[in-house]
Amino acid sequence: MNDLSLRCDPFGTRVQGESDDFDSERQMNDPRKSAPESKPRLTRDSPWARALAGMVAQAAPPEAVAQPVSHHLISPFTGGHPAQHPPERRSRSRDIALRSLFHEPVEIEQPARTEAWGQLTPVMPRAKRRAPGAAPLIDHYRDTKVADAFDLLRTRLVHTIRKNGWSRIAIASPVRGCGSTFTAVNLAMSLARVPGTRTILIDMNQRDPGIAEALDLQTNGEIRNFLTAQVPLADYLQRYSDTLALGLTAEPFRDSAEVLHDRRTGQVLDDMQARLVPDVVLYDMPSVLDHDDLGAFLPQVDGVLLIADGTRTTARQITDCERMLADQCPLLGVILNRARQPILKRNDR
Repeated sequence: MNDLSLRCDPFGTRVQGESDDFDSERQMNDPRKSAPESKPRLTRDSPWARALAGMVAQAAPPEAVAQPVSHHLISPFTGGHPAQHPPERRSRSRDIALRSLFHEPVEIEQPARTEAWGQLTPVMPRAKRRAPGAAPLIDHYRDTKVADAFDLLRTRLVHTIRKNGWSRIAIASPVRGCGSTFTAVNLAMSLARVPGTRTILIDMNQRDPGIAEALDLQTNGEIRNFLTAQVPLADYLQRYSDTLALGLTAEPFRDSAEVLHDRRTGQVLDDMQARLVPDVVLYDMPSVLDHDDLGAFLPQVDGVLLIADGTRTTARQITDCERMLADQCPLLGVILNRARQPILKRNDR
C-alpha cells in the first residue's frame, strides 16, 4: 500500500470500496475504463447557469462594480487620495475611499497640485526665538518635551483622520486664553515636517487673530475678503514651505460669524480643497462659549480639537462644549495645556 492511502481525504473524493493501492494492470483491464466517460457539459444557457448568474447579480451591491483606478498621489495621512470635499460635510467624510499604501502605486507628486501650490505667495520664515514668558515654536526647540508632545499629538491625529478620511480640523478652546493659537501653530509645524504632505493653517479667529504675530509675519490681506471671494486664492494664501501654507489676518473683525454663515465661505473653502488638495487643514477658531463662530463653521469641518487650560478651564466648561458639539461634529479630543505644576512634578517621578 502506498503512503498516500493513509492520509485523510478532506475533499471527499475517495469512492467507497476502491482500493488505495494503484494497480496499473487492473486499471487497464477494468471495463469501466475501456471507453472515455461522456459527461454533459455545462453551458451558459443551461437552467443551472442562469439561476446562478441571477443569484450573483442580486447579491452583488452596486458599489462592488469595479471602478477605474487613478494612480495619483496617495496621502501619507489618509492612505488614499487627499480628500476633496463636496458641499455636504457628513456625506463627504463618509464617502472618501481609503486606499492602502501597500496596494496602490504611489507617485511622488501630483503635477496639478504642485503647480497650484507653487502659485501661492512665498514667505520667508523668520528666525524668531522665544522671548521670556512667550510661547515657544517647536521648530526652534526640537529637543524639548513640548516638541515631543506635539509630535505625539500629530501621530494620534494622523491615525484618526486616516481611519475616517477626514482633513478639515477646527481647533478651539472653551474660553479665550487657553492656548488654541499656540496649539494650532505648533501642530501645523509638526504636521508639515512629514515629507511629501500638504498642510494649511488658517487663522479663522477674526475677533482676535494671533497666528501672524506668533510667526512674526506680515499678512497678505484679510481673511474676510478671501472668504467672500473678493481676493483670489493665490493672492491670499502664503507658502511658508513646500509642505505648509498659511492663511493669516491681522485686523479684528466683529462680524466674523456672519461671514462664516455666508454660503460663499463654504464655496471658497471647497474650491481651495479642490485646487490645493491638502492633506490637513487646521482652522484656529475663536472660543466656543464666548462666540457663535465655531457653531456657524461646523458644516465646514470634520472634527474639533478642544484646548483646555489646566490652570483655569473647568469641567463644566468642557461639558458645555461637548453639549454644543453633540450630534453636529465629532470632538476628536481635549488637549490639556498649561498643566498645574504639581501634576507636572508628579508625572516626572
